[in-house]
Amino acid sequence: MLKEFKAFAMRGSVIDLAVGVVIGAAFNKIVGSLIDDVITPLVLKPALDAANLSRLSELTVLGTVKYGVFLASVLNFIIVAFVLFLIIKGINRAQRKEQAAPAAPAPPPADIQLLTEIRDLLKK
Repeated sequence: MLKEFKAFAMRGSVIDLAVGVVIGAAFNKIVGSLIDDVITPLVLKPALDAANLSRLSELTVLGTVKYGVFLASVLNFIIVAFVLFLIIKGINRAQRKEQAAPAAPAPPPADIQLLTEIRDLLKK
């Protein structure tokens, strides 16, 4: 059962799906940070200035662009992608070693063995 699970988990499609999910989640954080921390404040800041509301001090904090948070999300994505690259590289190396290990040759059939023995006896 363990061998079957290992064979299932090491199939290319399962590994590709897992990598896609992880990369997708990390990229989703980048997009969310871009919208929440960069684009929305850039759009909201002119609207707040134009409205000149009495609660401007409270709302100005909403209009602050947070480049650092966005850059942290990008850096997080790069780190996750690099770690996944190393993991996949290790998996591929392990699979190549398993495939490269030569299988023991099958013993020749009984009639071939008998003919080989006869040949060797005739040489003597």
